[in-house]
Amino acid sequence: MFKRIKKDIQIIFERDPAAKSVLEVILNYPGFHAVLMHRLNHWLYKRNFIVLSRFLSQISRFFTGIEIHPGAKIGEGLFIDHGMGVVIGETTEIGSNVTLYQGVTLGGTGKEKGKRHPTIGNNVVVSTGAKVLGSITIGDNVKIGAGSVVLKDVPPNCTVVGVPGRIVKRDGAKVATCVHVQKDSAIDLNHGKLPDPVSEMIECLEERIRKLEDRIKELEETKK
Repeated sequence: MFKRIKKDIQIIFERDPAAKSVLEVILNYPGFHAVLMHRLNHWLYKRNFIVLSRFLSQISRFFTGIEIHPGAKIGEGLFIDHGMGVVIGETTEIGSNVTLYQGVTLGGTGKEKGKRHPTIGNNVVVSTGAKVLGSITIGDNVKIGAGSVVLKDVPPNCTVVGVPGRIVKRDGAKVATCVHVQKDSAIDLNHGKLPDPVSEMIECLEERIRKLEDRIKELEETKK
């Protein structure tokens, strides 16, 4: 247990430049507290202490602002940065070395029974305010942009942005020009500089309008 806690603290130092000391992490990091509490709650949940595990998870939510259902399966190396407003549903499965920022929801889309929450692969980064909904699979090494709403499966090594979420990059190359997939286990936390497909489309339309206006102007001049 202490070995795993030590690893949790080490992961925070690796991914958060604001962390200054072990004591600071232990006392002031709600993501760290929420993950520790979830391990206890999940252990109770698997042994059919449903009410107790849910009650303890609500206490954890009250103190951390992070809601993790005790039924969720979480791998090693989960880092929840700040964490206020993070929601992780009952049938969610999270792989290793995943990073979640504040306001992320890993939720369902309705009242269906069974598997109704997402499965998140390894080395995934889900940025601020993103929503990943339904029984979908997010592949390894995926980066989801801030505010995105993901409703469909995402293959490994992709970048997803927008509402609804669109795959805009695979292995650093635009989807239209991507030829092959490189396998890299490194976690890319740079989620502040992602492509904006809506902005790109608007720019294309503006360029098209400019060319049409120039063509109309040429035709009008030839008639004079």
